Amino acid sequence: MRLLTSLPSLLFSLPLLTAAQQQKPLSENLQSWFDKAKSYIPSAATAPVASTAAKAAANNVVTLTTDNWKSVISPSSLSDPSEGPEEWMVLFSGGNRSCYGRCARVEEAWNESAALLAANPTAPNLAYVHCDKSPVLCTTWPASVPSIWHIQLPVTGADQSQPATTIHKIPLNSSTVTAADIVNIHTEKTYEKRPVYEGALHPFDGWFAKAGLIVPLGYVLYGFANVPSWAFMIVLSMGSRYFMGKRTGGGQTGSQRSPPLGGAPPANEPVAR
Repeated sequence: MRLLTSLPSLLFSLPLLTAAQQQKPLSENLQSWFDKAKSYIPSAATAPVASTAAKAAANNVVTLTTDNWKSVISPSSLSDPSEGPEEWMVLFSGGNRSCYGRCARVEEAWNESAALLAANPTAPNLAYVHCDKSPVLCTTWPASVPSIWHIQLPVTGADQSQPATTIHKIPLNSSTVTAADIVNIHTEKTYEKRPVYEGALHPFDGWFAKAGLIVPLGYVLYGFANVPSWAFMIVLSMGSRYFMGKRTGGGQTGSQRSPPLGGAPPANEPVAR
């Protein structure tokens, strides 16, 4: 209990360490501070710390669904075009179905990074998608699990022009990812190491998005993905039998058969004398 009461004073002293560690990148300092804080806490008390990080993440992270993502990730009417695009980081995670039970470490690192980024005045907007609960959205956005999408959402200009939305897809290692890795996406701009996504399923600038078909397409693709393989085999078998039957039996329908060689002529033809 005495160790827990000393935690606030430890956290209060964290900014003072910055002056002594100016030569290190900010992301390394953040991670070292968090590790030091955890080292002063007994193992039996780590659950409350994880719970605190989860609560901080819940206050700073927006949960996206199929119904709200278009209204949430949109340029703010108060945004100043001179300040540049709005920055978003979206985590795609899941449970046993979409992540095969491997995303617990990812979500723990995400919660810790959300708490660290909350103290950064330049922190991006944070959003979260649970692909077990919103499978259509994870299909609408061709997202792998676990991964983070770094989005630079352009601000609408005075002439109502809409520049392109830049997306970088960053896969996460579910075994080794840390909070520092996630923080670095913003502070060190490690997202620039990944190529810009410009596929047809781009949720903002792709052809389907511009045609208003990105969400219906997501439902169709999700439906096909959940059709059992044996159903496709039955349809394929019935289709092949139908077309083969037309080829073998339909070719002689309505046509006059020629007599076999050496046989008698048809009854309606006169016999040559």
